[in-house]
Amino acid sequence: MTTVKKQTIEKNIPTWLTILLAAACGIIVANLYYAQPLIGVISSSIGLSATSAGFIVTITQIGYVVGLLFVVPMGDIVENRRLIVISLLLTAAALTVTAVSKQAVPFLAASFAIGIGAVAAQVLVPFASYLASESSRGRVVGNIMSGLLLGIMLARPLSSLVADFFGWHAVFALSAAAVFILAIVLSKVLPTRKPSADTRYTALLGSMWHLLRTTPILRRRAAYHACVFATFSLFWTTVPLLLSGPTFHFSQKGIAVFALVGVAGAVAAPIAGRLADRGWTKPATGIALVTVVISVLLPLMIQTGSPIGITVLVVSAILLDAGVSANLVLGQRALFSLSPEIRSRLNGLFMAIFFFGGAIGSAIGGWAYATGGWSTALWIGMAFPIAAILYFATEKKQFNV
Repeated sequence: MTTVKKQTIEKNIPTWLTILLAAACGIIVANLYYAQPLIGVISSSIGLSATSAGFIVTITQIGYVVGLLFVVPMGDIVENRRLIVISLLLTAAALTVTAVSKQAVPFLAASFAIGIGAVAAQVLVPFASYLASESSRGRVVGNIMSGLLLGIMLARPLSSLVADFFGWHAVFALSAAAVFILAIVLSKVLPTRKPSADTRYTALLGSMWHLLRTTPILRRRAAYHACVFATFSLFWTTVPLLLSGPTFHFSQKGIAVFALVGVAGAVAAPIAGRLADRGWTKPATGIALVTVVISVLLPLMIQTGSPIGITVLVVSAILLDAGVSANLVLGQRALFSLSPEIRSRLNGLFMAIFFFGGAIGSAIGGWAYATGGWSTALWIGMAFPIAAILYFATEKKQFNV
């Protein structure tokens, strides 16, 4: 009987569905990053000042944090397929508004809604883990997370290329169509999953606050990644302004090619996972944090409009994405070593905290670049991982999971 049940569960998530869910997560999460290389052209188009341009990215990330805290927990009490489809339809509607916006207020309001709806990806991942058998759960979730990471990495170059050929409005219009189609497809192929927990929504939210207060490893890993993600957001918010400015004169196509180099940093993720499996989480974390510092220090030391300057920025981008990707995997690996019953809420809290750090980084980055230039932005960007390293120096042995 056990064998029959196991085979039945495994048939519920065939390879094609795993691929679909991985692609879905990539399509959904990419919406958080499409505007990042376009903040210059978008801000001038909708009438935002240079000092406020960073809010184009910040407001979406804040919406995502709100969704992680108030929507994702509903996955434990609301039928999952319905929650996912409703979130995607909200995202598609918000993307449509951004595609036709010509003023700042409707654009920013819709960006906030895009952030909230994008948490559908964080409902899909645990949904897939429920469908998979215990023996294949790690592989399935790993494959789906790979799709999510690829969406993050490819969003910037894709939006730059589309904007270069068709204008920035087309980026959001095409994404709105893709997300709407995805909502229809998932509504047809996803099985129904009604959680068995009979918990009130308010009690669920209250338990998250309790987890934050009573789980020191969550607070520590979230603090590390909030710092490095602030630098990540600051860098990718400001470097398009530098590249399109008088020093380099890059077109959107050129910025897209540059953004593609960040994909190479994703190779650090599986390496970090293997190191963590061998019990080397602490030294690997130290290496990841130092790598982020170096990624910001290099362009601070070498600033030139020559090919050498571009090479330094390329190396910096790869190192930054590698350090951030590795630290993310190490953090999630540490959290997933805890009780299975609380993993979804721990992951939601973890991501909400570090995305809030990213929102701060993008907001400060836009302001710093407009008021003090590239060097000022980099100095601020380096302060975040240095703060993380100082906190990391206080880490005790029990946190080395």
